[in-house]
Amino acid sequence: MVKVWAARITPLFDKTNYAFYYEKLPEWRKEKAERLKSENAKAQSVGAWSLWTRLQQQEKLGEDTPFNLSHSGEYVLCAFSDCKEAQVGCDLEMIGEYREKVAKRFFCGEEYAHIIGTDSEEERKELFYRYWVLKESFMKATRRGMGLSTRAFRIDWDSTGRPVLGKQPEEYPGIYHYCEYSHPQIPGRMAVCTTDPRIDEELHLTEFDREGVVDEASGR
Repeated sequence: MVKVWAARITPLFDKTNYAFYYEKLPEWRKEKAERLKSENAKAQSVGAWSLWTRLQQQEKLGEDTPFNLSHSGEYVLCAFSDCKEAQVGCDLEMIGEYREKVAKRFFCGEEYAHIIGTDSEEERKELFYRYWVLKESFMKATRRGMGLSTRAFRIDWDSTGRPVLGKQPEEYPGIYHYCEYSHPQIPGRMAVCTTDPRIDEELHLTEFDREGVVDEASGR
């Protein structure tokens, strides 16, 4: 089963807290954090990996566990599956302005038409970010990331309004499953894409402190 956890990184803006988690990182992850310039980016990098290592301990996950990380704004996201053969990708994006030029250039024609066919700017903005995280989560699940064209596959919607792959690249013919997440505390869109058909639809929200990551709340 795929599970998804999120954590707010604001406690890591405190230098003492940041150092506490930074020192627990593997050397390569420390080097990655050091290359980043902004304090927010550093906290995102340290927070994402710290969330994953804590979940490894908590859920007793092996090194071969498929997982994926994402971050945006003040939050980090981690998705993992207990199926060793599964592909897992997740994405988190804080909702900002509707980016018309991005939608027209990088989304499929049908996706773009769906967005501009809505009745209000607010609806266009919401749908834009839904497509964004759905597309990125698939790209990350394939491990191609930005090496895969965003127009090589298309997001459709089934009769219940759930996202499905309407078109997918020939080199990735497997069956992929989606789940979207939202939480009143997180002003963003989240999604997971996976070949594991078992997805926990509950988003687990956690909190960083000096002792570790503590389960705080849950939401869908």
